[in-house]
Amino acid sequence: MTRGDPDALADAYRRWAPLVHTLATRSLGDAKEAEDITQQVFLGVWRGRAGYRPERGPINAWVVGITRRKIVDALAARSRRTALVTAATAAAGTRVPRPADHPEAVLDRLLVLRALETLPHAQRRLLSLAFFDDLTQVQIAERTGLPLGTVKSHVRRGLHRLRGALEPEHGAPPATRGTHE
Repeated sequence: MTRGDPDALADAYRRWAPLVHTLATRSLGDAKEAEDITQQVFLGVWRGRAGYRPERGPINAWVVGITRRKIVDALAARSRRTALVTAATAAAGTRVPRPADHPEAVLDRLLVLRALETLPHAQRRLLSLAFFDDLTQVQIAERTGLPLGTVKSHVRRGLHRLRGALEPEHGAPPATRGTHE
């Protein structure tokens, strides 16, 4: 493999990919992320093949070492994403549930927070009470002192604006969004 033989890489993959995937799955708790790590490891094996020194240990130990570094990198990236969501939440002044461990969920939360920032204060406040505090519209009306019809209107208009901000093809063009309310 150190000479660049693709067949040797294929052999190494067949031999050690199950081990790499198992280590990554157990460490990360996510099979899809473990698949990504497995691919990254064998890409690292291929790119770093000139650095392998048999006198320092067997090739499987070298592959496991690369796997450990890739797992540590993935965990560090996960921590950075969580810190980013926490900082964005604090900056937005909006309470949200603890971010999920999946990057897609973190990205979704950031997009929703950004879209919430575009809403008028009253709509943002009522939507936060409805979705983050899990209150019914009747409970929101009681807590805020607003008439139930006003709460319903604000929530409906806020949801419509959020949809327009998150899925622009369903809403008005950005220049006219929000001018009718």
